[in-house]
Amino acid sequence: MNVRNFTRRNFLKAVGLGAVGCVMSESSAQPQAGSVRKPNIVFVLADDLGWAELGCYGNTFNETPNLDRLAARGMRFTDAYAAAPVCSPFRAALMTGQYPARLGITDYLRPNDKNHLSGRYTTIAEALKNAGYTTGIIGKWHLTGYKNHGADEFPPAVHGFDETIVSENRGIGGGSYFHPYHFNREIEKRLPGREYLVDRCNLEAVEFIERHKDKPFFLFLSHYAVHTRLEGKPELVSQFAQKPGAGKGPKASRNNTHLAAQLKSIDEGVGMIMKKLDELGLADDTVLIFASDNGGEGRVTSNAPLQAGKSTLYEGGIRVPLIVRYPRIVPADTVCKTPTSNIDLYPTFCELAGVKPKLHHIDGASITLLLHNPESRLNRDTFYWHYPLSKPHFLGGRSSGAIRKGPWKLIEFFDTGEKELYNLEDDIGEKSNLAKENPDKVGRLQELLRSWRKDVGAKIPTGQGPGRGHT
Repeated sequence: MNVRNFTRRNFLKAVGLGAVGCVMSESSAQPQAGSVRKPNIVFVLADDLGWAELGCYGNTFNETPNLDRLAARGMRFTDAYAAAPVCSPFRAALMTGQYPARLGITDYLRPNDKNHLSGRYTTIAEALKNAGYTTGIIGKWHLTGYKNHGADEFPPAVHGFDETIVSENRGIGGGSYFHPYHFNREIEKRLPGREYLVDRCNLEAVEFIERHKDKPFFLFLSHYAVHTRLEGKPELVSQFAQKPGAGKGPKASRNNTHLAAQLKSIDEGVGMIMKKLDELGLADDTVLIFASDNGGEGRVTSNAPLQAGKSTLYEGGIRVPLIVRYPRIVPADTVCKTPTSNIDLYPTFCELAGVKPKLHHIDGASITLLLHNPESRLNRDTFYWHYPLSKPHFLGGRSSGAIRKGPWKLIEFFDTGEKELYNLEDDIGEKSNLAKENPDKVGRLQELLRSWRKDVGAKIPTGQGPGRGHT
């Protein structure tokens, strides 16, 4: 599917819906004479990439020279969080700046899911489009069910994207990294030889930038990699297989050669984007961000020193890499230790673009202050997670909620009522459960968590958790 210039109005007319969404108050789409150009925004997202996979985060097996160079020219965040330990809730939070529990999307959406990102929210793409940006998504959307599976489908065009490129119209589980792609059989091959999905997305990204170089643009490059089933390009897999300590096969739980190969392909794309921005003289005018949507899958990688991985509310499931480069304000080669969440990206992008949303509640906080100075502090030190499950996730995640306030983190398991308390300042690996020694701290954090759940309308499966059903 390569949908371009398919507007929200056209889609709503086609399906017989009326106007929906929030009204936004924006500055004029056309820059005034002598004014500074609004910054372009390029957000590169990896899928299921753990916090410890990049060289600049301490990995010595994987090879990420371009991402390491991006960090050297920008700011690396040590305590960046995903709003959920799985895919769709992260993406919903990214699009709206709201906690997934408030949105009613707390688990990944199935191909035939009736749930989807509601049109009543003004997405970041809509906000920027209304401010004069050209908007595009390349790759994974995963915020709707699909017509091919019997569900009503709400593609990116409904939510403010001018261009939707190499994106799915079928279920995406299981991996599909070589053309033809099972998640969208209509995508025509463009690259010579055996076309590789990551390479195709990288090509589309630099072409999008070239195509829209003359006015502000927002590009969401949303990779499907490194989601399992892992499958790297054979020549890269062979190279990594020769390295000392290399794991055996695509299911290796440490130094996975297929994961390393896929990550190298993503890294090459980041290098291509940086080169293109330099060639066009746009590097100083572009906010370039790299992140992951949740922690690494424990079956194919280690998130050490963090505990556990994807599908859990331990640090390995929700702490993710985050790198931001914007030469106009971000000092090079800096590290920010202040906790952030991907709900913060919506208000941050809006502030950088001079956009003031109306009629849209925002849970996140702009991190622009941190981008100027990593030693700054935000007027916010508490984060919440809500991950209700009717049964355990196949990767081991359990129905649970969590709160982090300062260095203290409480995890509450809805299925058993167990509580775990950690001091992340002293115990990043969450090895020492301090709940029994600190009942008062547990009580205070649990009360904050309960109050937050009530505020956002978070639901707990019947028969689980305090209050049962809704608390």
